[in-house]
Amino acid sequence: MERVRITDVSPRDGLQNEAGVIATADKVRLVDLLSASGVDEVEVTSFVSPKWVPQLGDAAEVLSKAAAPPTGVVFSALVPNEKGLEGALSVNAARPGLVGKVSVFTAASETFARKNTNASIAETIERFVPVVTRAHEAGLRVRGYVSCVVACPFEGAIAPERVAWVSGRLLEIGVDEIDLGDTIGAGTPGTIREMLDAVLSACPTLERGGAETLTLHLHDTFGRAAGCVVEALRAGVRSFDGSAGGLGGCPYASVEGRRAPGNIDTELLVRTIHAEGYRTGVDLGRLAGAGAMAREMVARAKGSA
Repeated sequence: MERVRITDVSPRDGLQNEAGVIATADKVRLVDLLSASGVDEVEVTSFVSPKWVPQLGDAAEVLSKAAAPPTGVVFSALVPNEKGLEGALSVNAARPGLVGKVSVFTAASETFARKNTNASIAETIERFVPVVTRAHEAGLRVRGYVSCVVACPFEGAIAPERVAWVSGRLLEIGVDEIDLGDTIGAGTPGTIREMLDAVLSACPTLERGGAETLTLHLHDTFGRAAGCVVEALRAGVRSFDGSAGGLGGCPYASVEGRRAPGNIDTELLVRTIHAEGYRTGVDLGRLAGAGAMAREMVARAKGSA
């Protein structure tokens, strides 16, 4: 039984666009439950300006109060630039080794990149060069998110070759892991396979069959994410993102009258992987508890909004 790696992104991607106020203590509790559930990584927060993502303005506080993760579990944080990296490094100065990975983000859509980062794809990648260098000097791994790998809410369908090109550029600047995001959940098993084949063919260092340097981040807009997981496993992907309770969705992917869809529920993700004959380190009972807590705290926050 091959091992598949699981990252839960609910404390960051799951909460970043919630309208109600979620208490720092609740975020800390969610992080603690997730790290005890057996997932391999918890994306705890983002060191982004509170002006743009106010829900994550307590990033340093959440990390300062979270219990140290069990051996083998990684805490990661999204950093949009060098200033964001400084925030993560400051946390590690106080609690050495707490943050083991930082993430940068771009897109396969020029329009989405400009709306999300106020820069072109090429400009965003150029900005990442000093971030990657400094992160590696500090002993941190770097994940590179690529949004809109199947379709963009503004441009429509995205060519797989475009995703492959962006992935290749990120690898060239030293990113350790490529995380391919179906940001609006437009993917089908067929389009996901076509995109993955293009990326794997263009980026030979992302080996098929167990490479943890390639991760798939799915949104379950139309109920097709589980089928996409199955096809990705067949294509050789062995690392996936999920979100406890199915929370989340990028706020910049929303369109008028429709909020951005949520991520695939981590519990559904793990059950799908197990059903295909692969194993994870996840305790499904504990994960279900984390998912229930995530849904409850978001519902409570909405009630107080």
